[in-house]
Amino acid sequence: MPRIKRIPGPYRFFFTSFDCNEPPHIHVEQENKTCKFWLAPVLLARNRGFSARELKIIHRLIQSNLAMIMEAWDEHCQ
Repeated sequence: MPRIKRIPGPYRFFFTSFDCNEPPHIHVEQENKTCKFWLAPVLLARNRGFSARELKIIHRLIQSNLAMIMEAWDEHCQ
């Protein structure tokens, strides 16, 4: 599972092996919470456990690191 390590904060941002069959997206985890965001445009696809406040923070982190995340997506899926 490729992980994006340069995003600050308590969240784990990553892709899975099967992700390349779908449009660009990223998974986010913290403890027992998980969510998935589409990347173009950045939209919540699924949420299990994060509060609305946490989702706003995660959305902002994805937006501000989108170029790096998309580059990592391209490397992972080629």
